[in-house]
Amino acid sequence: MTHDGHRQRMKSRYMKEGLDSFAPHEVLELLLYYAIPRRDINELAHRLIDHFGSVANVLDADIEDLKQIDGIGENAAVLLNLIPSLSRVYTSSKWDRNTSLLSTNAIGEYAVSMYVGKKNEEFGIICLDSNRRIHYSGIIIKGTVNQTEAYPRVVVSEVLKHNAVNVVLMHNHPSGSLIPSQSDREATKNIVAALEAIGVHVIDHIIVAGDRFNSMSSLDMLR
Repeated sequence: MTHDGHRQRMKSRYMKEGLDSFAPHEVLELLLYYAIPRRDINELAHRLIDHFGSVANVLDADIEDLKQIDGIGENAAVLLNLIPSLSRVYTSSKWDRNTSLLSTNAIGEYAVSMYVGKKNEEFGIICLDSNRRIHYSGIIIKGTVNQTEAYPRVVVSEVLKHNAVNVVLMHNHPSGSLIPSQSDREATKNIVAALEAIGVHVIDHIIVAGDRFNSMSSLDMLR
């Protein structure tokens, strides 16, 4: 069949060249082959780009919003929605748990890997030993699209649970801004004081926006 021949050509092209030469709609087309069998996907891929504006916006869309597009069923919507979360798991799993975060850049890159595909603000911690080796990292407080409350008692409880000597605080700004807000500064000072009271050193508070980060320690905003 014509569609089958086109699909095979697309797959062969990917295996030979990778995705770099693919147009945005072709990237979606190739992906959707694995959720929608025996159909011409080209027009559907164009509709997705036209409706959402970009590949990133398609993959960031909610499952129910994707299902509103004619031709996108639950399987296809779940597959598309899965990609950002899968990217986050892939990226963060490349960091060895014995990795030492010895520089601001290393800390920032690790924090960025924890927020790939996140749409709401979320507050997390990276627990390090005395040699700054990672022995726990995770999101501990989830918020809304533009706010999260970092409660010192929650942070202290999690840090004690994981026997941290050093801690990096982190949260994301889905808005794209890397500038710490006044509430960010106040929350940081309160958490630093609470952790110092139990002998835990806060190395930094990283703000993540997409693939960029800002260090509140570098801005002298930990106190």
